[in-house]
Amino acid sequence: MPRNKFQTIIFTLLMTFFMVYVMICYNIAIEKGNMRNEIFLIAFQEMLIMWPAAFIIEMLFGEKLSMKLSQRIITPFMNNSILIVLAISSMTVCVMCPVMSLLAVLLFKSPGSELVAVWLNTIVFNFPMALFSQIFFVGPLVRFIFGTVFKNEGKEVSDKM
Repeated sequence: MPRNKFQTIIFTLLMTFFMVYVMICYNIAIEKGNMRNEIFLIAFQEMLIMWPAAFIIEMLFGEKLSMKLSQRIITPFMNNSILIVLAISSMTVCVMCPVMSLLAVLLFKSPGSELVAVWLNTIVFNFPMALFSQIFFVGPLVRFIFGTVFKNEGKEVSDKM
């Protein structure tokens, strides 16, 4: 996990990239009626807007709110790291899914007077996929990549002591 601001930025860039890409592919597949190879390329068009937006939202308030909510679940005596990761990941989805769904509705769905209904419908479709992806695929992938890139970072600090 990130140990400083630079690492937090890198971790957040990776996490938002993969989560946004997965969710865009998922939403396009729903819109088209099924998954097709072309969706993997089409998704990059929306990435230009949604990835920076997700990064900014996460850095401005998403991370702080997710951590605050997860601290309600995590007790000071909890030393099982998987439970801590699951709590933080779940709360991140609870914060980011409604916000990103609203942004996607406003930018891509033209809801008109049905904004609230379309937004709630979008959340209902997106939340299970976002949670499943975060816990089982994207979260572990990003933590693996991040851990691989920064594996010597912690050793260098302990070697100097």
